[in-house]
This record gives sequence, structure tokens and C-alpha cells, in this order.
Amino acid sequence: MNEKLFDIQQTFNPQNDRIWAEEAPDTEERVVERVQKAESVMVWAAISARGKTPLVFVVQKTKIDRYVYMDMLNNHLFPWTETIFEEDPWTFQQDECPAHKAYETQNFLRQNCPDVITVNPHWRNPIGEWPPNSPDLNPLDYAVWSILGEKACQKPHPNVESLKKAIKKA
Repeated sequence: MNEKLFDIQQTFNPQNDRIWAEEAPDTEERVVERVQKAESVMVWAAISARGKTPLVFVVQKTKIDRYVYMDMLNNHLFPWTETIFEEDPWTFQQDECPAHKAYETQNFLRQNCPDVITVNPHWRNPIGEWPPNSPDLNPLDYAVWSILGEKACQKPHPNVESLKKAIKKA
């Protein structure tokens, strides 16, 4: 389970910021211009071996704090898990984002999930099971978001609605 911010600009790969051209005009059509603070949309999703949740588009400029996060779990994740897992056991895994590791969130998860891989709520209290600084343990971080970004952001989008359509299609 994770969130990702996508913006309306074309995907940028710093490895592709060099152009080899014989003439200056050859470069003009290959240059991708970027602006700071482009319009964007936050996308939330969760995956398991049994499937994926529907994508949730977070209202623009919403800060994902512990309350928004727990609300997302209640409204989107738990109804989905009831359908997908029915009575089968499942384990909830998340990274150490501040909203995820808040004490209230951790207690909420312990009360509402059959099994939880806990995170360290505070560096002075290392009780979590999730290793710190470990984005490659979350498949959304190391695979899904990048694939979705490559497919949905191959070209720039005129607005957020166009970006949302491309993300849904990807």
C-alpha cells in the first residue's frame, strides 16, 4: 500500500538529458521542457498476490496525515480486503511514511488487520519489524509506480484530468 505523486509533465529520466546531434535544429524536437511546480495528482493503491485495489485519486493539495490515511484505509482498503480475502488471513505491509508510522495509525492497524508488519513509530523506540530505509521491499515503490509512470506519462498532459485518464488506462 502506498501513494505516489504524478505530474502532468512528460516523464523525465536524467540519463536522457544529453542529446547528440550534428546540427542545432536537430535538437529542437527532442528537447522536453519542464516547469517547476507543475499540476499534479496523488494516487493511492494497494496490491497483493490476489489483485490490486482500484486507484484512488487524492483531492489536490491534501496532505496525507494520519487521519486522512486511516480514512483511506477504512474507505478503500478494508472493503477491498473483505472482498478479495473473505475469511482468509492476510498481512498488511507499509513503509515508514510519517502518516503510516504514527502511533494512532499503528494502533488502528493492529485493531483492524489480521496481521501487520509494524514500523518504528520513533527512532528512539525501535520496535518495528519493517527495516528502515528499505524502499525496495515495497513492490509499489520499486516496480509498479515506475511502470505506471512510464506508460501514463510518455507525453505531457494538458491538465490533471487528462493525466488521470492516462493513469487509469495504463
